[in-house]
Amino acid sequence: MSQPGMNSRVVLSPFFLDQPVPALRGLFRRDWTINSPSLPYGNDWDRISAVHGSLADLVAETVAIGARPISVAGDCCTAIAVSAGLQRAGMHPFLIWFDAHGDFNTWETSPSGFIGGMPLAMLAGRGEQRLCETVGLKPVAERDIILTDARDLDPGEADALRASTVTVLHHASELLTFPLSDRPLHIHVDTDIIDPAEAPAQNYPAPGGPSAAELRSVFERLARTNRIAAVSVSTWNPALDKDGRTASVCMDLLGVLVEGW
Repeated sequence: MSQPGMNSRVVLSPFFLDQPVPALRGLFRRDWTINSPSLPYGNDWDRISAVHGSLADLVAETVAIGARPISVAGDCCTAIAVSAGLQRAGMHPFLIWFDAHGDFNTWETSPSGFIGGMPLAMLAGRGEQRLCETVGLKPVAERDIILTDARDLDPGEADALRASTVTVLHHASELLTFPLSDRPLHIHVDTDIIDPAEAPAQNYPAPGGPSAAELRSVFERLARTNRIAAVSVSTWNPALDKDGRTASVCMDLLGVLVEGW
């Protein structure tokens, strides 16, 4: 369980799935750790698994030394590796997922077949499981997941969420009063949850969404629980952020969640 003043270890994985993203390296700070393994020749799954395997190791190592892991990466699938690392360290936290999208597609519901739209379903044991199996992840119980916002859903994905036991909150501000688990918390933030009028440099912007001020209030509430065990972040696209406005908004918000960020 995290405590006030707990040291955090930020791990930057400069990839979008299996593709290196040089612009993400620009976020690196000297007190961060970089997760940049050599990727094997072969299929996409093997290459993504190489990124995830080393990230899961770093997360487990971080927990073992009494620090809090903070993962920064270019896509939401890296949350699988963070969850696996926490499990290796004996932690089974409650998951709160902030995203403009549901990430709850499977091969059967996805119109595009894009695996970046599947990680929350994968974490819950649904659909494609290769990435989870590679890092030894046991499914996270759906009753232990809150998905908030998810304003841009595919039809089959929406049906799957309605039939699931995932708690779906349609606006992040509901978390200001929603009863929270007394267990440690894994907070996952896809920065595209922020209204793109304020943070436009996103790969998949979705109109609307909470303002930065609204999210700040929610993040302050979460931070006050002193139970944030880990944070995983799917970033904005630095290459699109010509004026640095999106980075400024996002980094400020993440600083509310993570002391010393």
